[in-house]
Amino acid sequence: MPGLEESLRVYALEWNNNISVAIITLISYEYMLQFEKEVTFVWERQWSAMAYLYLVVRYFGIVTVMICAIWGGLFYIPETVSYDMFLFMKWGFSVYFCLAEVILIWRLYVLYNKSKLILYVLLGLFLPTVALYIWVDAFLWSRPSAISVQEIVTPNVKYCTAFYHIGPMPAIYASIPVICFDIFLVVLAITVLRKHLKERKELKMKPNTYIVIIVRYHVIYFVLNLASQIFMAILWAHLPTVVLNLVLLFKDTAPLIIVPRLIISIWDTHANENCVHVSTTFEDCACWTLPPELEQPKLDSCV
Repeated sequence: MPGLEESLRVYALEWNNNISVAIITLISYEYMLQFEKEVTFVWERQWSAMAYLYLVVRYFGIVTVMICAIWGGLFYIPETVSYDMFLFMKWGFSVYFCLAEVILIWRLYVLYNKSKLILYVLLGLFLPTVALYIWVDAFLWSRPSAISVQEIVTPNVKYCTAFYHIGPMPAIYASIPVICFDIFLVVLAITVLRKHLKERKELKMKPNTYIVIIVRYHVIYFVLNLASQIFMAILWAHLPTVVLNLVLLFKDTAPLIIVPRLIISIWDTHANENCVHVSTTFEDCACWTLPPELEQPKLDSCV
């Protein structure tokens, strides 16, 4: 029935626009919350590799999520431009998740006392993961036979939307190796934490705050990335409008919030500790409660 179909399209567009406003509001609010810390720990300090990485994930993520928010109906965008924006979103999220994995690998490398073996193993597993992201973006998201963007024009609405032409199984199969890699990362993080807690208990000392924070964010990121992989797979199924938009709200905001916090939380924690001296930009310190010779693993300014 034409009248019912028109009502459903208006309903879907209203949900899209409401979720878009929610995404813009959440990301903007998060940016304002963290901006003072960013100025303090990045712009006013000596630059490091981790500072550059923070800025990349921070601002590349903001650009990507803002494009996601305005795409699909909040503002009218011609179909050809809309398709290019859609591809940028999908490839952009893959790049963002790969950068997040780099941060996790870097942190694990430091937690394991800069073990070359750990680094080579993680990089050896990470490179196939990157290749898998590229394959997914090229085979699933970039093929018109798999997904297309079409302009919907009616007397009341005019917007572009995506149409999925294949089922969710290819995306599900592709997400399995990524999830397994994240499981391996979180197991390594929990293992080093358990060893550290055991050693500190024997010495009757408090756990190293940095190790606890890093492992905590590893676990949080694992849960969020697991949910994101599942949600990206089920997008290929024909979901109800409400469920689809709530999934997009989570997928487009949670990773963009947690990854920059994974970096800046370490700097913020160090800034609020009472230390004898600070010999590097952020973290190479000897604290009153934790003598330098007992601080293992030692976290330096690359963290």
